[in-house]
Amino acid sequence: MLADQMIDRIEFVHSKSCLHRDIKPAKFLMGRNTRDDKKKVFIADFGLARMYKRPSTDEHIPCRKINIFVGTSSFASLNAHFEQSRRDDLESLGYVLLYFLRGSLP
Repeated sequence: MLADQMIDRIEFVHSKSCLHRDIKPAKFLMGRNTRDDKKKVFIADFGLARMYKRPSTDEHIPCRKINIFVGTSSFASLNAHFEQSRRDDLESLGYVLLYFLRGSLP
């Protein structure tokens, strides 16, 4: 249930043409849904977030080939030092779920 909700939150962020770019355990918060009072996962802190599509034209924004690291190194994707994409958010989420499962990272 927890993993499903976390994936749903990232999917929602991506559906709004946005990349979070700093997925880690501290960015996920637990709360209650106001409609049915069930536990719900929320995602927080969009300080490093970036749009990947132009809202006006729905075209992808070209990648900039700048080798600047963005995010938290422990949970960052292997390609985080290049321009990030939705794939990198999902890879980081995979590391978070692995951390929850094992209690440590490989």
